[in-house]
Amino acid sequence: MNDDQLLRYGRHIMLDGLDYEGQERLLAARVLVVGLGGLGSPVAMYLAASGLGELHLADFDQVDLSNLQRQIIHDQARVGQSKVTSASARLGEINPGVRLVPVEARLEGERLDRAVAAVDLVVDCSDNFELRFALNAACAERRVPLVSGAAIQWAGQVTVFDHRDPDTPCYRCLYREEGEDELRCAETGVLSPLVGMIGSLQAAEAIKVLAGAGRPLVGRLALFDLKDAEWRTVKYRQDPDCPVCAARRAD
Repeated sequence: MNDDQLLRYGRHIMLDGLDYEGQERLLAARVLVVGLGGLGSPVAMYLAASGLGELHLADFDQVDLSNLQRQIIHDQARVGQSKVTSASARLGEINPGVRLVPVEARLEGERLDRAVAAVDLVVDCSDNFELRFALNAACAERRVPLVSGAAIQWAGQVTVFDHRDPDTPCYRCLYREEGEDELRCAETGVLSPLVGMIGSLQAAEAIKVLAGAGRPLVGRLALFDLKDAEWRTVKYRQDPDCPVCAARRAD
């Protein structure tokens, strides 16, 4: 690290369990943020501020006026821009030292596989089950850790799938692909600070995994009820019938 980096990241370097070596790992890391909406906004902003070496930003949508209630990376002046362009401008203002890689397209098929293969960790800030399952499968195949978050109405959740370890559970162990009821904030609403809280926790879990600090939420689902201001953590195990984990263990 140069003198400017030592000054910028000094509060991280002071932390027991992160320190100089952990910050060096962050500066060398490449992370894919999937979705630059309510969750992706705080995730991308905190990861950029924390000194991630390279952020890959994936979204195919444009900034809409209805987004501004919760998607704090965007602002009034950027309504109509692509979310990738808008987010890149804001992140460049936060930390010009972070390399930004735009992925302005739907992630599916070979494009999804290439995007996952190019990074060290993925943060899932998407809002549909189909993409979440596809991300989980791609990360499992590539042995890339996946930080998953979701928020709707007054409730949110975060967990970590460490696909580097074949004995840890994955997203498919938690949820079946068939018959899931999909809720979106456009249809049911969401309180704006909730996505900030959940996204911030996702960013923190990503930092812990990359820096080798603390105890990430692997095999544990953190649930937050904002209405009653209550956190609880639920443990879960690998599903012996999970096809994703079976394929991962066979490799």
